[in-house]
Amino acid sequence: MDILQVVILAFIQGLTEFLPVSSSAHLVILPKFFDWPDQGLALDVILHFASLCAVVLYYRTSIVLLFQDFFSSISNRKMQGDSLLAWGVLLGTIPVGLAGFFFNDFVEINLRNFHVVAYATIFFGIVLGLSDLIHKVRDKSREIIRGSDILIVGCFQALALIPGTSRSGITITAALLIGLSRGLSIKFAFLLSIPVITLATILKFFELFNEVHQVDWLIISIGFAIAFLTSYFTIVFFIKLIERIGFLPFVIYRILLGVILFLI
Repeated sequence: MDILQVVILAFIQGLTEFLPVSSSAHLVILPKFFDWPDQGLALDVILHFASLCAVVLYYRTSIVLLFQDFFSSISNRKMQGDSLLAWGVLLGTIPVGLAGFFFNDFVEINLRNFHVVAYATIFFGIVLGLSDLIHKVRDKSREIIRGSDILIVGCFQALALIPGTSRSGITITAALLIGLSRGLSIKFAFLLSIPVITLATILKFFELFNEVHQVDWLIISIGFAIAFLTSYFTIVFFIKLIERIGFLPFVIYRILLGVILFLI
């Protein structure tokens, strides 16, 4: 790979990992347009790790409090503070973990093609728009997570295994549908990304460890820096933007992106 390819891929990874627009759809389009070779497992690992570092940095204060409330709920045997949200992040990861364990090979063999990505990009984009519309017409939204919310959002997150779905998009969709506020929906979705990206990065790291290819550490470092900065500022920008404009622009973008995939 040349540096330009790494810069573009790292930027796209950082931009689309947390926006509800499907990173997989973009990573399908780009190599097709530019006739690029596969970026390789090493870069894939480091770009995901960069996104993980960015979301941990942004929510560092919340994460510390979640850990404190989580262990306090265990020692005191009752929920307190944000302990339910902490349990939600932990338990909400189980459905996608199980789905990945049982269906990952099926997804890799049968679903990683242009048609599936295009259909998923459009369909789940429309569902996101409908969930945001329901949220707007609802009398009020909740700022507190309930036990049933964890199960529902966790199961929806498992759908993110389908290429083109968008992990952040489907979790935000589920949270809005069950009545959570936009702010809490986004926070819950982004916190849920931490264990998911962590597990994915660890699995990819072990795959990389078993490979014998030489790694260009300069290229890897450039990719990490760009993906980290782009991920962090995307989180900051997205949270501020959504409260003002809602999700409609992202819905329209997803539909157009799906049409482009069909044309390709």
